[in-house]
Amino acid sequence: MHDLTTGSISRHLLKTTGFMLVTMLFQTLYYLVDLYWVGRLGKEAVAAVGISGNLMFLVLALTQMLGVGTTALVSHASGRKDRQHALLIFNQALVLSVLAGAVFFVIAAALRAGYARALAADADTAARANEYLRWFVPAVALQFPLISMGAALRGTGNFKPGMVVQATTVILNMVLAPFLIFGWVTHHPLGVAGAALATFISIAVGSTWLLLYFRPGVTALEFMPADWKPRVRLWGALLRIGLPAGAEFAMMAVYLFVVYIVSRPFGAAAQAGFGIGMRVLQAGFMPVVALGFAVAPVAGQNFGARRPERVRETFRTAVWMAAGVMALFALACHVAPAAMIRFFSKDPQVVAVGNEYLRIVSWNFVASGIVFVCSSTFQAMGNTVPSLVSSVVRVTVAVIPAFLLSRVAGFELRWIWYLTVASVTLQMLLSLLLVRIEFRSRLELAPAPAPAPAS
Repeated sequence: MHDLTTGSISRHLLKTTGFMLVTMLFQTLYYLVDLYWVGRLGKEAVAAVGISGNLMFLVLALTQMLGVGTTALVSHASGRKDRQHALLIFNQALVLSVLAGAVFFVIAAALRAGYARALAADADTAARANEYLRWFVPAVALQFPLISMGAALRGTGNFKPGMVVQATTVILNMVLAPFLIFGWVTHHPLGVAGAALATFISIAVGSTWLLLYFRPGVTALEFMPADWKPRVRLWGALLRIGLPAGAEFAMMAVYLFVVYIVSRPFGAAAQAGFGIGMRVLQAGFMPVVALGFAVAPVAGQNFGARRPERVRETFRTAVWMAAGVMALFALACHVAPAAMIRFFSKDPQVVAVGNEYLRIVSWNFVASGIVFVCSSTFQAMGNTVPSLVSSVVRVTVAVIPAFLLSRVAGFELRWIWYLTVASVTLQMLLSLLLVRIEFRSRLELAPAPAPAPAS
């Protein structure tokens, strides 16, 4: 296990963020390359993939319920130097994630056609979304155990295996995508279904590879069949921490669902412009997401080791890092938003919607970065309810007015973007207040017990 309870906080954050950032950069590259190839199929294909991608936020919500709780409890056990309990948590989380993935696959496979019809602006877009989901659903079902394994490793401070596996599978995905989409060599073009099939193959390879890291002696964690018998109380502990964090992503899925519903009258071009804008945002947010993944184990181990001053220092350092990175991304979206959209689609309507979306929502990028750090800090302390509260407030402020405004004569999509800016700013202010309250109530810790003298 990697001890994060001593040494420079900044160095720990930079090192762990660096590992995650490499992973995120490859993931971002995949998003952009995949979108580039799909963009060659027309705006309906782009809109279809965007609609299907909305389902990913639901998957993130479910996997976060498992991953956040796993990272928090494993990091606490690691901070206490309790390897046996860390092993038990890992193995129980793996069993729970496999069961959850199987249930998700059965339900999503049965409902995919109805989901596509409900969100698509026209029949062509709905048909393509259904084609994409045929392979995308099993691909994301495999994410459940994959994310739990990576979360457990991060709890021990070991980011390297996840980085190596993720980077390699993303490269495989990027290589396979054009061959399957356009039928290069095979002469059997699969269109948008080919993009999803490339994702499924790469995730299957990555999952198999990551399993090899849990052989005895390779990492601090390993598979223990004796620990696979379900322990409901431990599952409850994992979900108590993870459920609010997962609900945050569910709130985002609700927001995206609403946007696609109210944008239907504006046609596939508007949905494609928003979809591309969201992909650009996902790419630009990767550094701060990587930082969030780093904050949780660093602060979590120090929380478990009863080092409150180091928990506070982790938070302060991460806030400044996040604000700096997001300010640069906001500047880029103010200077050249149209160029970013035009790289993926030349359609004037698509570019116009995406350009306006990026230019407006970039005003909340710094606030979003700070919210990420707050959420990760709550995860580290094992209480994600405050983060859920701030997310519910944000979505409520954005969604309810959006529905009401969509019925007003002369409604324009940019009204929703302005609501988004206001809601995220409110979420940041509330999150900072809740972090302050949480620090006061949970960091009044007794000193850690001194280790027993060596015999």
